[in-house]
Amino acid sequence: MTKARILVARAVFPEIIALLEQHFEVEHNQADEPWPKERLAGKLAGKVGAFTTGGERIDADVLAVAPGLKICANMAVGYNNFDLAAMTQRGVLATNTPDVLTESTADFGFALLMATARRLTESEHYLRAGKWQRWSYDMFSGSEVHGSTLGILGMGRIGQGIARRGAHGFGMNVIYHNRSRLAPDLEAQCKARYVGKEELLRAADHLVLVLPYSPASHHAIGAPELALMKPAANLINVARGGVVDDAALAAALRDKRIAAAGLDVFEGEPKVHPDLLTVPNVVLTPHIASATVPTRKAMANLAADNLIGFLVHGKPVTPLNPEVLK
Repeated sequence: MTKARILVARAVFPEIIALLEQHFEVEHNQADEPWPKERLAGKLAGKVGAFTTGGERIDADVLAVAPGLKICANMAVGYNNFDLAAMTQRGVLATNTPDVLTESTADFGFALLMATARRLTESEHYLRAGKWQRWSYDMFSGSEVHGSTLGILGMGRIGQGIARRGAHGFGMNVIYHNRSRLAPDLEAQCKARYVGKEELLRAADHLVLVLPYSPASHHAIGAPELALMKPAANLINVARGGVVDDAALAAALRDKRIAAAGLDVFEGEPKVHPDLLTVPNVVLTPHIASATVPTRKAMANLAADNLIGFLVHGKPVTPLNPEVLK
């Protein structure tokens, strides 16, 4: 019996390739070659499934070249690389990998908050450059974390994880804003208080962004929002590039209108706005919030399970557009 053909668009753990080969004829990219959109579309021609990693754009143009495609399984919780409307219109199932990266990403979000507040990047560069000759009372004095006000914009699973770490571990006053308010029991677990967006911006000592990207959240933090923040406040983005206006943020950092920022995601990544590279008061990391070996393996396994579940058993694990199944 002929196996269904699928594409694995990026390098992934070898054991995932071996698992998929038990069920499918697999074309993979273990060399991790960068494929422009046209080549990706050509690779998808004749395939019924695709394993993607968040950077491969699946839209109407790509789908037109691959009429037999039935599912794209993202090894990511975010899916702004998917044109979900176009996929649904063509009957292509989209899946992602929620839940398995929640705690690791929350860990990293809090680590980035700490590194930003305590100026770790600045001080390490100073030390490595051989500039540390003597101690001084105000050398790299940063922001207090314990007992301060933690503001969270976007209170999904990851936001709740960060809230719990702040409230229970550091005695922080946690406030949040979200499209909808949490149930009272969840608010109690997080020791979090719901506020309006403007109050969140004005009150937070550390503002953490964990909201999904969509056209509605594009530049949710821009120059007007930055102007509402305290001059001593820190901004942390572990959400998605495009949620923050990076040019406006770089200007605010340069002019010391906010104290510092910690960024794991960027507009147009892997490109980074050049102005962010010239200001010292920012911690920059290359989209690694979920980067622990167990978590990345769990993400890869869930993406594979979605492909196998749908194409072999007709039951995907985490569909994004379940209406396709009807």
